[in-house]
Amino acid sequence: MLIFYLRNLTGVERSVKADIHLGLSLAFIAGAMNAGGFLAVQQYTSHMTGIVSSMADGLAIGNFNLVLASVGAMVCFMVGAGLTEVMVNWARGKRLQSEYALPLIFEAVLLLCFGFMGGKLHRHMGLFVSMTVMLLCFLMGLQNAIITRISRAVIRTTHMTGIVTDIGIELGKLFYWNRKVDKEDEAYVKANRGKLYLLSGLLVMFFLGGTIGAFGFKWIGYLATFPLAGALIILAIIPVFDDIRRFFR
Repeated sequence: MLIFYLRNLTGVERSVKADIHLGLSLAFIAGAMNAGGFLAVQQYTSHMTGIVSSMADGLAIGNFNLVLASVGAMVCFMVGAGLTEVMVNWARGKRLQSEYALPLIFEAVLLLCFGFMGGKLHRHMGLFVSMTVMLLCFLMGLQNAIITRISRAVIRTTHMTGIVTDIGIELGKLFYWNRKVDKEDEAYVKANRGKLYLLSGLLVMFFLGGTIGAFGFKWIGYLATFPLAGALIILAIIPVFDDIRRFFR
């Protein structure tokens, strides 16, 4: 039963339930990476809004090192998202069952590398920022693109601004007083409770992941990424095995 569940979770055959379960799982992992990464590099790496704002601030105050660092982080995030699209389309062209699983496996491998080498990477500069920041931004872009691609942009997992906004909108609808308006009337305001539950779940999972990720990094340092990598491998491994088995037949 578990094998069938995991196959449906990251396989080609999609369902709304599988999208939601995968989104919740990835939100937890993204929260852990973001919070743990902040303790490692003193910077949130999923927050492109803040990074672009830092770019503007740097220009305003003449701090061009800040501008270049923000550009480097943003580029790494975009490259990660772009690579997901390349991997998905390549796998789709090969008719693989693992078109969505491959980017997750790749993310897991990079997380393991981060766990082994994170401290050393932080001493080296890459695209105007430390290699650690580059890797974390790349991973955030990679992961966000996966669930965005799968859910057709319904679910996001690495940043909460839009999610919190949408929760506020749905709560506004939920508590709106439809005074003297019939439920069948087009003017009747009705909250999408299913959407509200999903968004709230994503927010809670991101927070829980962030809490556990922060404590994990505080207690064991970069090795806290190992359980996250293991979780990604578990989520994605069955479609990969299916393709390997088909290749050797």
